[in-house]
Amino acid sequence: MKKDAKTPYQSTIDPSSITPKKVFEQRRQLIQMAAVGALGLSDMSFFSRQAFASNGTKLPSKKNPSYFLPDKITSYKDITMYNNFYEFGTDKSDPARYAHTLKTRPWTVSVEGLVKKPKEWDIDSLLKLAAMEERVYRFRCVEGWSMVIPWNGYALSHLIKACQPLGSAKYVEFVSLADPKQMPGVNNSVLNWPYTEGLRLDEAMNPLTLLSFGLYGEILPNQNGAPVRLVVPWKYGFKSAKSIVKIRFTDKEPATSWKISAPYEYGFYSNVNPDVNHPRWSQATERRIGSEGGLFAPKVKTLPFNGYAEEVAHLYKGMDLRKFY
Repeated sequence: MKKDAKTPYQSTIDPSSITPKKVFEQRRQLIQMAAVGALGLSDMSFFSRQAFASNGTKLPSKKNPSYFLPDKITSYKDITMYNNFYEFGTDKSDPARYAHTLKTRPWTVSVEGLVKKPKEWDIDSLLKLAAMEERVYRFRCVEGWSMVIPWNGYALSHLIKACQPLGSAKYVEFVSLADPKQMPGVNNSVLNWPYTEGLRLDEAMNPLTLLSFGLYGEILPNQNGAPVRLVVPWKYGFKSAKSIVKIRFTDKEPATSWKISAPYEYGFYSNVNPDVNHPRWSQATERRIGSEGGLFAPKVKTLPFNGYAEEVAHLYKGMDLRKFY
């Protein structure tokens, strides 16, 4: 991967308002962003403080120099205390407050559908499937904030090859856990549960697409999608499904959760596009969480495909990206 993808790319993705009004009104986004820099650990519950702390469980990974960024890496604290995980609530701080209820062992991931070798994988088998790598990726949210995260995992293609998709398989669907006993947000009707996402098979096979089990060299904290999640760095963050329990290969485009909820706001592809403004804000710039200045830190330019155009723009050659946004 090139460090700085500067290849020009003219995107024509149709604007999307991204967050439905009923969610947007409850998010109190500015208050929560300000809280990132102002909230003291002494004001939080025991479980919140535990969630923000390093979990200490190491996940040995070899740094892959092909996935290096010169950008300043976001702190562990910021990565783990400010995120979206609606299964635990719609406010940015909810996942860290409530995700201690998630039980990540025992855990299995069922691989099914159009594959020669369907299988139910336990988490330990998945951990041993391929060598762990540390990759530093830009991570961009639809609301205009971003991070630079050192993920630990391996290319999703390792699992795909092990399952041997049939020639008729064109898409991969990812299904997250939806257990109201462990996840209080599942009782909210903001989405149809379980949370479902999807990729085209060639997107899933792209070397950038990561099956992640950790960050900062430790196992994933619950609020970041433990014990296993997807990371697709050229797409908006919601495409990277968390706490995966099922991977299904299909010949039809999966009906993804946000597209079901707001089909005119969320497209299936959801590639990062700085050239088309959101109805309520510009997508041309972003604010890095954890930057000096907090909420008032200088914005930086958003790159086409989040800076990965050189690696992925060919996947969409000839497509009408206004239609397939």
